[in-house]
Amino acid sequence: MSEATAIDALELARSAFDLARSGDAAGLKRILDLGLPVNARNERGDSLLMLASYHGRRDATALLLSCGASPDLANDAGQTPLAGASFKGDAAMARLLLDSGASADAPDPLGRTPLMYAAMFDREEIVRLLLARGADPSARSAGGETPTSLATSMGASRALRALTAQAC
Repeated sequence: MSEATAIDALELARSAFDLARSGDAAGLKRILDLGLPVNARNERGDSLLMLASYHGRRDATALLLSCGASPDLANDAGQTPLAGASFKGDAAMARLLLDSGASADAPDPLGRTPLMYAAMFDREEIVRLLLARGADPSARSAGGETPTSLATSMGASRALRALTAQAC
């Protein structure tokens, strides 16, 4: 590969990451059709799917998933797209990712699952969704925390109610 070709490929990849962030599904499709791998990652390990889903870009996320993007591909910090959607409180995005095969229990390097993030940040709708999709309410992080203990420590009363209702 010549230096000019390598620079062009790098610029194409940068453009794809910008399009994923902004949600330009049509532009993203054109770049994927040119051969950019659907699971391409940037310098932080964020995939196109991670960026599109984290920024709430449903059309771009749906496109990437339909083209074979891995819904569980974690970035360099060990965060998955579903953990990002859980943190952000985007239930529609969480549902889309789960419908496309994302693991409800994929832990980050600290052992925290998407349910734990939803519980910590009082994302009641996502807590209910994850529990309905099989997330383990008794999972423990590397520090021994559970979704319930995290919700309690953060004062996340709605999430705590959802977790408690599930336990009955």
